[in-house]
Amino acid sequence: MAGGLAALLDDIAALARMAAASVDDVAAAAGKASAKAVGVVVDDTAVTPRYVQGVRPERELGIIARIATGSIRNKLIFILPAILLLSAFAPWLLTPILMLGGAYLCFEGAEKVWEWVSGHEEAPSGSDGPVDENTVVSGAIRTDFILSAEIMVIAYNEIAGVVLWEQAVVLVVVALAITALVYGVVAAIVKMDDVGLALAQRKSSAISAFGRQLVKAMPVVLSTLSTVGVVAMCWVGGHILLVGLDDLGWHWPYSVVHHLETWAHDLIPAVGGVIGWLANTLASAVFGLAVGAVVVAVVHLVAKLRGGSAAH
Repeated sequence: MAGGLAALLDDIAALARMAAASVDDVAAAAGKASAKAVGVVVDDTAVTPRYVQGVRPERELGIIARIATGSIRNKLIFILPAILLLSAFAPWLLTPILMLGGAYLCFEGAEKVWEWVSGHEEAPSGSDGPVDENTVVSGAIRTDFILSAEIMVIAYNEIAGVVLWEQAVVLVVVALAITALVYGVVAAIVKMDDVGLALAQRKSSAISAFGRQLVKAMPVVLSTLSTVGVVAMCWVGGHILLVGLDDLGWHWPYSVVHHLETWAHDLIPAVGGVIGWLANTLASAVFGLAVGAVVVAVVHLVAKLRGGSAAH
């Protein structure tokens, strides 16, 4: 009896060790996948603040919370199951679907550039009631869907070899961690002017002066981030298309960008990594803008032929 109990305890201990090892594997895989997806986080963080530009201050955090909730829904309810199902039954569809999303991002970015060039830029939404707020949130969640899909696909590519349940757990961890990071940073950015106002009321002259300068700087910071967000959409969309074309066998567009990156990297070896990255980013953004411009032209032409205006 004692021997049987000891054997049972040994089996339980072995199972516990296996479970612990699995947890360690999941944690390591989640960390690796999250690190690979951090590059897209920069784009997501740059894109989102433009959606609350011009919104009344008391509504900013509420809108960000709604967008963050929509982002979690995008990742966990739609993207995660779709990735697991497609990877199991039709893995060849992942790249074309992601490329469609990339083309949409290029369209969004190019349309905004067209508004700047043509002088028909739309006024910021979110100041005329709940209908405008709903429009702001839906637009942000729609753009987030594409960025979230790339984040999740990047994460999946890092764990494609592990068992299904570990893939699911890792993708959930990545989804929650990335969303918290992105929208936590966004919330901090858009509320920084309130922090400045609070500091400006302090008795210390140095702190008060810093607070006033912070308040003055934030409109410029938000405007700059809005511009960066537009560039980021062209950049991310262009990069998705370039990598997708390469995966589908049309290698020369991405090969040109890769050669440009290598040339820039070797130009000044001391900072080659940064310069190479900038070259790749700029080339991807230019490619994305070019593709987006074609899509914008087609959309406006079709709308004109139908006797309407190009709706967005």
